[in-house]
Amino acid sequence: MTRGKARNSDWWRGGVIYQVYPRSFADSNGDGIGDLPGITRRLEHIASLGVDAVWLSPFFKSPMKDFGYDVSDYNDVDPMFGTLADFCALVARAHELGLKVMIDQVLSHSSDQHPWFTESRASRSNAKADWYVWADAKHDGTPPNNWLSVFGGSAWQWDTRRRQYYLHNFLASQPDLNFHTPAVQDALLASLRFWLELGVDGYRLDAINFCFHDAQLRDNPGRGMPETDEPTAPAANPYSWQLHRFDKSQPDALHFLRRLRTLVDQYDDTTLLGEIGDEAGMTMVAQYTDGGDKLHKGYCFDLLSAEHDAPHIRRVIDKFERVAGSGWPCWALSNHDCTRLATRWGGAQPHPALLRLAPALQLSLRGSSCIYQGDELGLPEAEIAFEDLQDPYGIAMWPEFKGRDGCRTPMPWDSAATDLGFGSGAARPWLPLAESHRALAVDRQHADPASLLQHYRRLLHWRRGQPALIHGEIELLPEHAQVLAFVRSHRGERILCAFNLSERAAAFELRAGDAITQQLDDSGARGATVVGAGLRFEPFGVLFARLA
Repeated sequence: MTRGKARNSDWWRGGVIYQVYPRSFADSNGDGIGDLPGITRRLEHIASLGVDAVWLSPFFKSPMKDFGYDVSDYNDVDPMFGTLADFCALVARAHELGLKVMIDQVLSHSSDQHPWFTESRASRSNAKADWYVWADAKHDGTPPNNWLSVFGGSAWQWDTRRRQYYLHNFLASQPDLNFHTPAVQDALLASLRFWLELGVDGYRLDAINFCFHDAQLRDNPGRGMPETDEPTAPAANPYSWQLHRFDKSQPDALHFLRRLRTLVDQYDDTTLLGEIGDEAGMTMVAQYTDGGDKLHKGYCFDLLSAEHDAPHIRRVIDKFERVAGSGWPCWALSNHDCTRLATRWGGAQPHPALLRLAPALQLSLRGSSCIYQGDELGLPEAEIAFEDLQDPYGIAMWPEFKGRDGCRTPMPWDSAATDLGFGSGAARPWLPLAESHRALAVDRQHADPASLLQHYRRLLHWRRGQPALIHGEIELLPEHAQVLAFVRSHRGERILCAFNLSERAAAFELRAGDAITQQLDDSGARGATVVGAGLRFEPFGVLFARLA
């Protein structure tokens, strides 16, 4: 079925998305694992923040080798999370609360237990023989080339049935689909349509730049051992020792993205958000979102590292603005794949003002935003013992890289409850509860007008009334060692946004002609004052002001 282009209110342009990791959000049946009915019961918390949409990480049928990012049925809910009826109830309730619903789609690879792969690996001549990336061994039996898996080791796994290797950019149980086969694209687009018909408002596309590989299977060039972590892998992982010229981020992806956009545009008010894991970062975000015919918006890993000083963030913004064209970024400071923001930026004892600065900065940038569950509470990274690890990435890379479990522990709802209100307490949660989260639970912060949770609420609701922060252009002010400052402009209104990204007091001089007419304290911004023609900041101070 083909439809014409539907209406779109552009809600996503400047919209704020709240990410839910379903296993860890709320457990409705006491089995220790979060589920769809649990999310539905907690949607009012999300709506109360003032966000526009909720993004659900995968809940599809899966053997859970990578906790849902290994899909065995794209068109059904894993019983662990509930049923299709539960999903439809969630969508209906979210829409009642004014929330759009976006779901994760893992298109670049499937589970090795997907029926497509079962058929593909059975022989070299079956109907789906070319649905995955198969290649012969070299003469000496070694893999076809030097490509590496993100999770460690070769990206090629030997299969005794076909006596060939298959490609897996992640786990060996996550074989890569072959997007050079048109039928693969068609089948995946059909699964996207399935969920659109059930009322979803958009997709977050996992590892979308991994969909295509170099058909000639050329070796990646090496670059040697990096001294520090790379944007897409820690330094301890040999994946970061290569320049990934041929195993991902191929130009062929742009045609598929246009097919995706054509489909999604047939449904009202929908959007596509792409995760782009590539060293090119913001340059590729611009490429994937420019022209209005591919992704609506994209994000990369440039602000998901520990580096967060003013010059670094200014360089990231400037890099995008110089190449953006009509492209649109989505800014993420945290998600289910990286150390929690409070610990990554703030260390063992994060400064309370830094935790207030982070959302103020994120929500004033030109673009859309993603907030990860628990960041509105200032949750620190949880310490997980090796014997409690679930993440295969962390188990493989221990101890230099401890994996992603520390940012995935259960959400703390009730500070007095044994299980922090995550479930009924009938079963042990799938990851250990973090006692460091008890004092930060939702119930305590909801009751405290001065809490970080209430700061997020005030900030998000205030931002809704500031068109310049949602739709405006951005002009970066001169670089400063401590202060990041820029002006957002829209229809004659100019808002100065300034942030001291250091733990020391700072002074910042305004440009001639930038006269402040009103300091916007109702935003919740604190720690900055106007002194003559300049600004004076306390550690991690923030200022929003209207300019003449």
